[in-house]
Amino acid sequence: MSPESTTTPPRRALVMGPSGFVGSHVTRKLAERGDDVRVYLRRTSSTVAIDDLDVERCYGDLYDEEALRAAMADRDVVYYCIVDTRFHLRDPAPLFETNVHCLRRVLDVAAKAGLHRFVFCSTIGTIALGDGSRPVTEDMSFDWGDKGGAYIESRRQAEDLVLSYARDRGLPAVVMCVSNPYGPRDFQPHQGLMVQYAAFGRIPAYIKGVSTEVVGIEDVAEAFLLAAERGRVGERYIISESYMPMREMLTTAARAVGAKPPRFGIPLPVVYATVWVATAVARLLRREIPMNPTGLRLLHIMAPADHGKATRELGWQPRPTAESLERAARFYVEQARTAADG
Repeated sequence: MSPESTTTPPRRALVMGPSGFVGSHVTRKLAERGDDVRVYLRRTSSTVAIDDLDVERCYGDLYDEEALRAAMADRDVVYYCIVDTRFHLRDPAPLFETNVHCLRRVLDVAAKAGLHRFVFCSTIGTIALGDGSRPVTEDMSFDWGDKGGAYIESRRQAEDLVLSYARDRGLPAVVMCVSNPYGPRDFQPHQGLMVQYAAFGRIPAYIKGVSTEVVGIEDVAEAFLLAAERGRVGERYIISESYMPMREMLTTAARAVGAKPPRFGIPLPVVYATVWVATAVARLLRREIPMNPTGLRLLHIMAPADHGKATRELGWQPRPTAESLERAARFYVEQARTAADG
């Protein structure tokens, strides 16, 4: 389907996971466009990112089939943005429970809901690494093996599950393989944590030779809306703007707010050794730490990716991610000042 052949986009949307970074920006983009927006969330979820929006709220969890059916009733599009990203867990069972088993319950309901599209938030981690000779694309087979650990495996299984429902159950699903998103209104930073520290001038060093795929969060949200209008059912789309060195990413954020950028690089083997020691100590103390060897590997293992399919088929035109990094840095600083004044 070409962009020129599309008709008026559907206007009745359900966002699942609206309290997260991606979900909140999708919700905001829909509301700003004037759509009829419903969100599905737990009563305990933080809603600071969407509290200023006029949207209908439905409460429930991924085990409540009745609530799921009610939330999807009369909707044209479901944007599914729920994911457990805790790659550092010693016990990976919660990753598979949320990312795979609970997803299956949602898909069972969605397959019977008469939707126009089911836009699924996946990860660029399900895309191949390739051999380095050219940027990777959606058509290349997954070749990570077990390098990504339980987190990547749970995301890969989730994506395969969605595609199987599109193939076998008639679910009009489109899969969005999103890279590391950055930008404003990141109230609970995960990928953005290092950018936040850089904005505060708290990162004196960067890791040498580390680059990763990045994208602006508002461009991610725009891609989701385009996928609901133009995405081909059963297809995957890489949603990533560029392959950026860590040094450039952190320096861009720091300079946007006048903070000191990182001044020297640390060799990757030294960082691995430090993380291995910290992980071993945490294991002995039966504690979780926010970074382990798998998480460090995910920082640098990704290959340059080609988002040309999203441009051709969705009409997606992302802006330079540096602009989003600058906006993210300013947001973190403003939030810190507001908290200090409050």
